[in-house]
Amino acid sequence: MSTLFEVKDIRFGYEKGPPVLDRVSFTIDDGERVALVGPSGCGKSTLARIMAGYLAPDSGEALFEGKPLPADGYCPVQLVYQHPEKAVNPRWKMGRTLSEGWEPDDDFLAGMGIEKAWLERYPRELSGGEIQRFCIARALGPSARLLIADEMSTMLDMITQAQIWNAALDIVKRRNMGLLIITHNPHLAEKLCTRIMPFYQTFHK
Repeated sequence: MSTLFEVKDIRFGYEKGPPVLDRVSFTIDDGERVALVGPSGCGKSTLARIMAGYLAPDSGEALFEGKPLPADGYCPVQLVYQHPEKAVNPRWKMGRTLSEGWEPDDDFLAGMGIEKAWLERYPRELSGGEIQRFCIARALGPSARLLIADEMSTMLDMITQAQIWNAALDIVKRRNMGLLIITHNPHLAEKLCTRIMPFYQTFHK
């Protein structure tokens, strides 16, 4: 099994505050499902944004297959947020939002529980769970190799959570993708992941 992603001595702090992340290091292998578990405010989401290329660390490196993330084109590391309505353009129909990443076929949409009629709707016309299905589908383009799920099911009812995780995990396993689940729920981590990293115990010894 080869290393897919490496977080190497990452340090990051917001202006006029103490470091949020201090020398954080770990790896994720091909096909590995890892959970990062910790309470709100401990730096998990900041780390996710660095890993996906949305934030630059103060020092250290985030490496995909031993190299920095590509500066343009479709990123092989995809991040799905907790609040799906904040991740879509309210002025775009959902079909346009989805095609930002790629254009999946009907079988893929059906597997994600997305009805074709929803493609012509605006975000305000859909529920949070329906929008999140689009966000996950957009992230799971053919070039995606690592999916980072940052509390992506926390705001959803239990039935929708189960449906979304079953669909996403099926794709992740079939493609032998890496998966990083960021959560404060240890029960979800135990159920879905092959390795669990408690944030404070791992990075604040």
